[in-house]
Amino acid sequence: QVQLVESGGDLVKPGGSLKLSCRATGFTRDYYSIGWFRQAPGKEREGVSCISGDGADTYFADSAEGRFAISRDNEKKTIYLQLRDLKPADTAIYFCASDCFLERRSGIAYIRTSGAASWGQGTQVTVSS
Repeated sequence: QVQLVESGGDLVKPGGSLKLSCRATGFTRDYYSIGWFRQAPGKEREGVSCISGDGADTYFADSAEGRFAISRDNEKKTIYLQLRDLKPADTAIYFCASDCFLERRSGIAYIRTSGAASWGQGTQVTVSS
């Protein structure tokens, strides 16, 4: 179990960029995989991206559409999500969570977490003109 705190969300215009941060503390043995998820108003939460504990492997849901990048700095205990070319449909609360993995169903890539995952409280990203 880890404590996760997201930051970096903001109000941005379409086409803009943001870099979200997830500070992860409380690791008791090894580094966890960390994923980014989002929940738009009136919609269910969806996975966006996942990075392995050592940062060597990164995965993206098809919904990311190639516009996002995930990275981590374990010395700083921080995981990042770089968002670019943002559009109004990206408006959501963005969460980070531990124990993520990639699942493919019918040729579509999804990011999921285990039932024991730890979650942050989220940071709001609003894309509007």
